[in-house]
Amino acid sequence: MITSVLVANRGEIACRVFRTCRQWGIRTVAVHSDADANALHTRVADAAVRLPGASPADTYLRGDLIVKAAVAAGADAVHPGYGFLSENADFARAVRDAGLVWIGPPPEAIEAMASKTRAKELMGIAPLTDPADVTEADLPVLVKAAAGGGGRGMRVVRRLADLDAELTAARAEATSAFGDGEVFVEPYLENGRHVEVQILADTHGTVWALGTRDCSLQRRHQKVIEEAPAPGLTPELAAELHDLAVRAARAVHYVGAGTVEFLVADGKAHFLEMNTRLQVEHPVTEAVFGIDLVALQLRVAEGHALETDAPRARGHAVEARLYAEDPASGWAPQTGRLHRLTVPDGIRLDTGYTDGDDIGVHYDPMLAKAVAHAPTRAEAVRRLAGALERAVIHGPVTNRDLLVRSLRHDEFTSGRMDTGFYDRHLTDLTRSAPDPLAPLAAALADAAAGDARFGGWRNLPSGPQVKRYTVGGEEHEVRYHHTRTGLTAEGVHVVRADPDLVVLETDGVQRRFDIARYGDRIHVNTTALTALPRFPDPTAQHAPGSLLAPMPGTVVRVAEGLTEGTTVQAGQPLLWLEAMKMEHRITAPVTGRLTALNAVPGQQVAVGSLLAVVQAT
Repeated sequence: MITSVLVANRGEIACRVFRTCRQWGIRTVAVHSDADANALHTRVADAAVRLPGASPADTYLRGDLIVKAAVAAGADAVHPGYGFLSENADFARAVRDAGLVWIGPPPEAIEAMASKTRAKELMGIAPLTDPADVTEADLPVLVKAAAGGGGRGMRVVRRLADLDAELTAARAEATSAFGDGEVFVEPYLENGRHVEVQILADTHGTVWALGTRDCSLQRRHQKVIEEAPAPGLTPELAAELHDLAVRAARAVHYVGAGTVEFLVADGKAHFLEMNTRLQVEHPVTEAVFGIDLVALQLRVAEGHALETDAPRARGHAVEARLYAEDPASGWAPQTGRLHRLTVPDGIRLDTGYTDGDDIGVHYDPMLAKAVAHAPTRAEAVRRLAGALERAVIHGPVTNRDLLVRSLRHDEFTSGRMDTGFYDRHLTDLTRSAPDPLAPLAAALADAAAGDARFGGWRNLPSGPQVKRYTVGGEEHEVRYHHTRTGLTAEGVHVVRADPDLVVLETDGVQRRFDIARYGDRIHVNTTALTALPRFPDPTAQHAPGSLLAPMPGTVVRVAEGLTEGTTVQAGQPLLWLEAMKMEHRITAPVTGRLTALNAVPGQQVAVGSLLAVVQAT
């Protein structure tokens, strides 16, 4: 019987596994890098062990250190979570060799399926593994990391001339994320649907196929919204997917939880890969089937048999991944203090953060997963969209607006979406539409706070007060007056103006604005604003054509042959930053001459650091 579990991962998945362990009366052990010393998963565990490492990003890839930590902490089992070492057969063997229970599939099954190239061969599918074989006729193709997942190490190539550069970028990203730089090339099917089957197998020969999930809404090959069951599949196609998934599991004598992924196009299923681990989107399956997959993993690891028949599905569940990223800066990951994160009752929130935690640069920018379950798909989608709209998220910029608008888009609500959804709609879905009254509410709240400090209005005639804010990268100026009767503004009736609450009436309708301040960052309901200084600092100006770091990170590469004085073309890649396990390309804003190059490989840069200057010709 398992009495103590170490989770070889961090953040949200570690917290989620710990939650089930506590319910089962199992002691929990966390591991952490120096950057995660005060992370939520280390605080909620019964014990925590520091992992020394060359860098925070590499720490969780050291299987030898994790096994030592498990032994030192007295754990008798290891749960790999997902990502990092979860699909590493050598790590699974090392856990077993240390006399610990491995809460995962046999190492032989991991070896057979964790490499996407070997998995395809097992299923009788031959990817174009040699990039030299790719011709114009094969385009478009997908460069894909052989290990891992989560969109890391994936690139769509539509021009043969771009293949070498994308291979280099994919290998670097895969090495950073998984410790394995192997990539391969396969045909890229446009506008299919990404559908997967959750499986669970025991050591007694029973394999459950737990319905389907649709994960078609993806940006940069990173899943954004998932749901179960996949809508619109014919009973025959759903049965075929179940059969193929069970066949894949039996082919490698699979044990534990896993996911078999497919691309569905023109009514046909195309095998993509088998993930030999728990998936990020597993909560939607749990909601629909009324089960705890982690609890079932524990039972299987202890040798218990599953029931002969899988449980029956009930209702529909939808999950949205909340990321700290800014659409106004090319979806750059965001860092900083997460002051507050809450969702309405009835919504499941899986997260690795709590109020007051700092979001760092070293790991994936996912803040949380929000899940809604209801009797029908329409009800579940409506419930999740409404909950996200009312969620309190105070801190870095997030993709919340994208999630709400995606859930309410006709193509999604009607179940007609595919993997090209964001290629077609991302621009419209992220078009800035801030609440026009939010800057005024912020200004009135600030004025009310000032009155509370300094004693109210002055009996002197004067012009309007002026304040400026940025919202979604755009500057907004507002004006208001101090009068004998209080604060006033043109075009609205100020019903109430307090430091933390403003009520405005327009056209006979009153609206309430809750205000929260964190330095120069102000949250007005769901709108985040940044207060601008009354007199801009002249030293903060940069020359035209300056390229500033959009996020804190590390310079991993500079374009070959690039030196000061080089002529560059608009859109030409100049250098690459790595942040939160992903590479971000910095390109020339205009055609011109490179007059400054301050970035060198290996350099750590802060947000706003001057990387280079391109003078337009």
